[in-house]
Amino acid sequence: MYTDLLTKIKNAQSAKKTGLKTYYSNMDFAILEVLVKHKFLQDVSKKGRMPKRAIDITLKYKDGEGAISGLKFLSSPSRRLYLGYKDIKSVRQGYGLLILSTPKGIMDGRTAKKNKLGGQLLFEVW
Repeated sequence: MYTDLLTKIKNAQSAKKTGLKTYYSNMDFAILEVLVKHKFLQDVSKKGRMPKRAIDITLKYKDGEGAISGLKFLSSPSRRLYLGYKDIKSVRQGYGLLILSTPKGIMDGRTAKKNKLGGQLLFEVW
């Protein structure tokens, strides 16, 4: 699940690792692609074939610190939060990113608002 993936990334950045490998899932890969697009990660790629497919993640650093300085998980399996596109706000005055799951796939808050799509809130990253 994406919570485990993001925790692994945060821990690897605090340990100054250059990259990490984790198990593949479609949702995790879509989330990582959004993070690469917004420059929170250096690179992400699929390795191997099913059933042993893995995701290879290259971490990004700014001035010796990890590009991801904070995470806040919004939805949990027991409490799912949904938002309409009119209610989507900026995160950390525009320096953060809201990731949500929409009917058109995983996307950030700005793209979802532009496409007039609401959905389930996943997490905020800054």
